[in-house]
Amino acid sequence: MDWLNYHHLLYFWTVVREGTIARAGEKLHLGQPAISTQIRRLEKSLGQKLFQKSGRKLELTEQGRVVYRYADEIFTLGRELLDTAHGRPVGGPVKLVVGIVDVLPKLIAKRLLEPALRLPEAVRLICLEDSLDHLLLELAQNSVDIVLSDSPVTSAMKVRAFNHLLGESSVSILGTKGLVKKYRRGFPASLNGAPLLLPTRPSSLRRELDRWLDANDIRPIIRAEFDDSALLKVFGQVGEGLFPAPTVIEAEVRQQYQVEVVGRIDSIREQFYAISGERKLKHPAVVAITETARQEIFR
Repeated sequence: MDWLNYHHLLYFWTVVREGTIARAGEKLHLGQPAISTQIRRLEKSLGQKLFQKSGRKLELTEQGRVVYRYADEIFTLGRELLDTAHGRPVGGPVKLVVGIVDVLPKLIAKRLLEPALRLPEAVRLICLEDSLDHLLLELAQNSVDIVLSDSPVTSAMKVRAFNHLLGESSVSILGTKGLVKKYRRGFPASLNGAPLLLPTRPSSLRRELDRWLDANDIRPIIRAEFDDSALLKVFGQVGEGLFPAPTVIEAEVRQQYQVEVVGRIDSIREQFYAISGERKLKHPAVVAITETARQEIFR
């Protein structure tokens, strides 16, 4: 029978939590060579590389992320065992691990997740951001409870998962006061030649905007493209160009970034999904997220 060396797992877990082997060595009172050796032995026993080099930094591999989550569960239970043995109170908050597709607007994610934190029972929320493909693998391995996405899982992805439509929103075009004054009249034809900031092509919003621009024969000047929706809005805030955002968060975007609305595109309907590994949603926090989204956020 194969046995896991929990000392090796502890060293690996500590390195991830501390960020570097040097800081882990200080916490464990061990030298860096000793920790490196133990981690290599763990990798050998598992038959998987857990770290990969990125410049001077160590980053977790995909398998490393999975092993870390198991290690976190193991050592959390270990602490609870000690608390029980010493008569200390136990029973922490319910854990909810949410995968957030990296192109999903941060303000949308915030609105969707807030109901989980308002439940009577305390919830420990863990958010992981990655591509949809990677998060679906995490879902298949039960490493995440739910994935929030702007596009559904399809049969081509070859993953057993279920789509739960949370709602849909039209799209607003926003910008600084000066740009809005210049391009509001005659919208949407006024976007022809206007400076525009767009999400990169993997996002569903970008695909829909490209189709809409082509269908209406509108040729804006694309100033920049962004993976990060928050960074896109920061550039929009300083007047580098007009930018799109789901109308459902229009008020928050206007307030946070001090911008105004040029116009709205009702014919574009951006959809948002919760993707689960089971057909029926059971986790109380996930149920709260989906019900609030359908009844309040996207009503």
